[in-house]
Amino acid sequence: MKFKKPSAKLEIPGAKYFITFNTWERLELTPPARKIVLDSCLFFHQKRYQVYSVVIMPDHVHLLIKPLPKNTSSNASILLANSSSHQETRNASIMLADSRKYWSIGSILHSIKSYSAKQIPIVMNHIGKVWQDGRYDRLIRDRKEFENTWEYIKQNPVKAGLCNTPEEYQFFWEINQLT
Repeated sequence: MKFKKPSAKLEIPGAKYFITFNTWERLELTPPARKIVLDSCLFFHQKRYQVYSVVIMPDHVHLLIKPLPKNTSSNASILLANSSSHQETRNASIMLADSRKYWSIGSILHSIKSYSAKQIPIVMNHIGKVWQDGRYDRLIRDRKEFENTWEYIKQNPVKAGLCNTPEEYQFFWEINQLT
C-alpha cells in the first residue's frame, strides 16, 4: 500500500504547539546524539520560533513552541515572543502586516530533523534513517493546557526513570520565565 501523505493541518499565527516526533523504529539515541538534537531544537530559538520547553528522550522528542513571523523587524519578533496571553498575541499580530507569514511547523521540524539526521551518524554507530516521517502536534488552547503540557514535558525523563528530577536530565531545556 502506498503511503498517503496527511493533508496540511491548520496552523494559527501566534499560537503555541505541543509537538512530538519519534526516532525511526525506536532507534535509541546515545547521549552525544541527544545533545545534537537538543542543540538543533534550540538553534532557531527566538529567530524562527519561541521554545518554551524541550526534552530529548532516547527515542522521541517533545517540544512546546510558538512559531514566529518570517521577515519581521526584530522588534516585532520580540513583541510576539514576549506576548503572554492569547489577546496580547492577537494585538501584537494586528500590528504586523496582515499578509505576514509565520514559520510553519513543517519547516521548523524539517530543519531540526534534517540537520540532526546528518550529524547523528558522526557521534553514534548508525547508518540509515534516524527519524520517523511525520509528527504529532497539538494546538495549545489555553493557559492551563499550556502549563500542563509544560509540566508533562518536564516530568517525562523522571517518569521514564532517566533521572530523579527534571533539572538532573541534561537533555531537558526550558525558558527561564513562564510566558
